[in-house]
Formats: sequence, C-alpha cells, structure tokens
Amino acid sequence: MFRKVRIVMACAVTMMAAVMAQAQTANESGSYSRAELSKLTHEARTWEQYQTLASYYRFRQQVFQQQAKLDLTEWARRSLYVTGPAAKYPRPVDSAKYRYQYFSYESEQMRLQADRYQRLAASTAH
Repeated sequence: MFRKVRIVMACAVTMMAAVMAQAQTANESGSYSRAELSKLTHEARTWEQYQTLASYYRFRQQVFQQQAKLDLTEWARRSLYVTGPAAKYPRPVDSAKYRYQYFSYESEQMRLQADRYQRLAASTAH
C-alpha cells in the first residue's frame, strides 16, 4: 500500500515538473495577454492569423490536459484515504475530482476553439 502511494507521488512530481517547464517555455515563446488575444481574434482575416490562433488554442489545450492528468493522479491518491478526518465534506478527494473535471472541461473548450480557427484557416486558404 505504501509503495503504491510512493509511486503515485513520484508520478505526480514528475508531471508537475513537466508542466512547470512547459509553462516557462510558454512565457518565453510569446504567450498572449488577454488584450492581445482579443485584438488578434477581432482582426483575424488571413490564413496565417487563423493558424496562429489555432496553434495558441492547441497549446492551451495541451496545458489543460497535462493539468488534468496531474489532478487525476491526485484524485487517485486521495481516494485511498476517505475515512476519518478526510470523510468530512468537502473531502479532499472531492476537491481533486472537481479540479480534474474543471481542467478536462477547459481542455475540451480549447480544442473546440482550435478546431474552429483551423476550419476558418482552411476556408480562407481556398
């Protein structure tokens, strides 16, 4: 039992390090502020602009997917301990579950946006 917990913890630490490294890369590679993204969205008319938006949303989708994976492992870890003080609502297992559901939902929303801009890019290429 203790060995399983150590394995889950090692996986969580490894994934967290990967997310941190990717987030640092995102800041260096030119992530957009809210105002810049809004401006780019409103001004997008060409294939290149739509491709830029699609790639941005694909990147955000990947970030949310990785965070969801981390929270899934945390949910599994917390599911092992649902008795005693951890049985009171809100249980730690519930918060991990809700975080997993939130990041899964956000990942799906980013996928939909990326698909939308990919279709727009395809329609302007012809």
